[in-house]
Amino acid sequence: MPNRDTPPLRPDRSWSRFAAVFVLLFVLYQASESLQTRFAPGHAAGPALMFAMLLVAWPLGRWLGWRGYDAYALDLRPASLWLLLAGLVVAVAAKMLTLQVGKQLGILAAADQVAHLSLSWAALALLTTFVPSIAEDILTRGIVLRSLPSSLGPWSFVLLSALLYTANHLWRFDWGWTEQFRLFCLGLAYAAAAWRWQTLWAAVALHWGWNLGSALADGMLPVDVVDVPGFRLISAGAHLLLLVLVLLLPRRAGRA
Repeated sequence: MPNRDTPPLRPDRSWSRFAAVFVLLFVLYQASESLQTRFAPGHAAGPALMFAMLLVAWPLGRWLGWRGYDAYALDLRPASLWLLLAGLVVAVAAKMLTLQVGKQLGILAAADQVAHLSLSWAALALLTTFVPSIAEDILTRGIVLRSLPSSLGPWSFVLLSALLYTANHLWRFDWGWTEQFRLFCLGLAYAAAAWRWQTLWAAVALHWGWNLGSALADGMLPVDVVDVPGFRLISAGAHLLLLVLVLLLPRRAGRA
């Protein structure tokens, strides 16, 4: 992999360890998703399992020979945290613009609901969109970025990560090709950001920001989706534009 500012303790390139860590995180993530989407919506067990996955990821990262979460390219450098903030703002703005485009095209319509935005509601939205976003980023981007050989190259990583991200949505396989295409485009933009800046925070920023934008829109500007496939395609297009933006922006100084 490219040179990093924080070296690992004793990186283990064993495929058996990589596979074991990936499978365990995958099982925890899917168990949480299955409870929240199919078997026990609204039950605390689903979010609790997602949070447990984040906690378990730290000792698993140590087992792989890295400094805990650095096994998933989650560092604490100030530059990475600024990147997180900037990407978060960009992604929220992109989501809001996408909603406006959807309204203009007649794909979305103003919902007959009352806005319910408050400080406590906004804080809850920040938390409930952050945890699943970073959990999925660890699983479909972070562990792959750190563990696979750099000889794959950037586009091999981006394509592999995007396919993994699409396949990770097991409970959406019956939603039609527009949903799979949308997920793939999301995966391209997020994976490209992670590779370009060699930190998972770049992907988390866009992923979390997009989900946070959706939550904030539900509270401030609730809408009804008139054309579901059409809205998925607009979202896919927005992420292709984010992908272009990622490729055009310069890398941070000192990064490979």
